Amino acid sequence: MSTPRLRVIALGGTIASAPQGDASSGVSPSIGADQIAAAARLDTLTLDGAPPDLTFEQLAQVGSGSITLTHLFDAVRHVRRAAAEGADGVVLTQGTDTLEDSAFVLALLNDAGIPVVLTGAMRNPSLPGTDGGANVRAAARTALDPRMRELAADRRLAAALVFADEVFDPLSVTKTHTTSVAAFRAGLGQGPLGWVSEDRLVLPHVPAASRAVTGWSVPEVPAAGEPSPATDPGFPRVALVEAGLDDDLGLLDGLAEAGYAGCVLSGMGGGHVPQSTVGRVAALAERIPVVLASRTGAGATLEATYGYPGAEIDLLGRGLVPAGTLNARQARLALILALHFATEFPTL
Repeated sequence: MSTPRLRVIALGGTIASAPQGDASSGVSPSIGADQIAAAARLDTLTLDGAPPDLTFEQLAQVGSGSITLTHLFDAVRHVRRAAAEGADGVVLTQGTDTLEDSAFVLALLNDAGIPVVLTGAMRNPSLPGTDGGANVRAAARTALDPRMRELAADRRLAAALVFADEVFDPLSVTKTHTTSVAAFRAGLGQGPLGWVSEDRLVLPHVPAASRAVTGWSVPEVPAAGEPSPATDPGFPRVALVEAGLDDDLGLLDGLAEAGYAGCVLSGMGGGHVPQSTVGRVAALAERIPVVLASRTGAGATLEATYGYPGAEIDLLGRGLVPAGTLNARQARLALILALHFATEFPTL
């Protein structure tokens, strides 16, 4: 049996954070990919009788709120190179605040034929009971499982999110707690895909269809003058506006003039807005693409049930596009990518 090969890519976040001064200064990302892997004791993780051959890359050292699509496009290129160099899987670590967002994007864009498994930590390494090492170990075990490689090869599961020993589908997972070490939950009523127990991956549920989107492919070489992750990422700007009780949605009026290329409207219930705002919503949809999502965070946007002004039949008839099962945050990322690659909004 050949030695399994794992690439660990790090972007920063809580899992990489350490104190920078006295207690009042807090912690900041400063710990490298190799140290993160060492805390997981991957040298004691055996697959086919041998520990994995590890390589490391530090793509960024930032809090998760500062991660951009440019970082993630760069990550896709690095996963491809890892595959070309013989890696069987990739573990990507970052902060948890946008972990679900990164996993969603990489699930749609990773075409390397090997899985990328994302994880992080809720407790930084200076705290008792820090969870980073355990999460990385579970992510590594998942990334190196042959079943995951098969799922990545046909794009059914090109990326996964592993946290607290549970394996999540990026198209349904959300962060649901600000501090719990079990902060991630699966929506859409499906639960996790599986879990890691005794260094074994238990995987009873897998996606049935490919998530590849025609026309979505990260160019291998960045275009001349493409911004770096430290500068303006250069992607289309898409606003996310949530409707609420007695809301006039006045924020919509200036979006096109402010340079936004699209908007996701997070409606109430199945995708509804106050009747008084319909003219404003329709006027925006005549100028830029507007995707209609639900602020509930689970279930599909309705398309053919309610017909009153401001309900989904009325809004879709005015040119809005249904988000389907995507929550509003996912719909925003999908619309950015659709505009960037000049394609229709995808059905996922």
